Amino acid sequence: MKKTIFPLFLIVCLLLPVCLAVSGQGSTAQSILDQVNEVLNAPKDQKMSIRLVLIDKDGKEETREFMMMQKGKEMRMGKFLAPASQKGIGFLSLPNDVFYVYMPAYKKTQRIAARQKSGKFAGTDFTYQDLGTQHYGDEWSSQLLGTEENQYVLELKATPQNETGYARLRMWVDQASYYPRRVEFYDQKQNLAKILTSRKIEKVAGYLVARELEMEDVQKKHKTVMFIEEVEFDTGLSDEFFTERYLSR
Repeated sequence: MKKTIFPLFLIVCLLLPVCLAVSGQGSTAQSILDQVNEVLNAPKDQKMSIRLVLIDKDGKEETREFMMMQKGKEMRMGKFLAPASQKGIGFLSLPNDVFYVYMPAYKKTQRIAARQKSGKFAGTDFTYQDLGTQHYGDEWSSQLLGTEENQYVLELKATPQNETGYARLRMWVDQASYYPRRVEFYDQKQNLAKILTSRKIEKVAGYLVARELEMEDVQKKHKTVMFIEEVEFDTGLSDEFFTERYLSR
C-alpha cells in the first residue's frame, strides 16, 4: 500500500490559520480597543449641557444641571449649574493623572489622590475616575471574548498600575461604529458593581455621541442618568477653561 506523504509546506499552511487565530486574538482585541479610544476622543474639543437625574432604590428622582468641556484627549472640566445646593461644585482632569475638585463651601480646589479617584462624585453614581477623560490604555489588558448581536464583547483586566478601583470590565462594542454600548464594572472581589449603558447614539457634526448615558450601581440599587441636551464640537476652546482658576470661578 502506497503511503501518502504531506509536504512540509502544506502542513504549515494548514496549521497557520489556527496559530494566527490563537496568537492574534490579543492584538485583535487591542485593535478594537484602539478604535474605541479613537471614537470617544475624536473631537478636537467639545462642550456639553447635561441634565443629570439621580434615581434611588424607591424611584425618587433628583435633577441637576451640569456642564462639561473637554479639549484633546487629556483635559476635561465639569461643573454643576443647579440646584443652588450643588451649584459651583466641579472637577478638573488634566494630563499625567492630575485631578482637582472644587467645593464652593471651602472656596478652594483640592487635588484628589489616586486612591481617592474611585470615590463617587457629589453623590452621583459616577466616580472621579469615571468622569475624567476616557482612554483605555496601559491600565488594562484586553481579550476578545466573541461577538453578540453585532457587538464585540471585550474583557478588560486591570494591570498592576491600574488605580481605577475596578478589577475588570466587560465591554460591548458596536461592530460598525466602535462605540461602546454597555460596560460592566467588577469590583476587587469580582462582583458586578456598576453598569454603564449608552443609548440614543447619533452623529453630531460628524462625531458620535450618546444622548443618554445611565450609570447604575447594582449593589446599592441607585442610578444616575445623563441626558446630553446640547453639544458643540471643535469650537476652539481655550486652555484657560482647564485651569484651577477657572474651576473656582
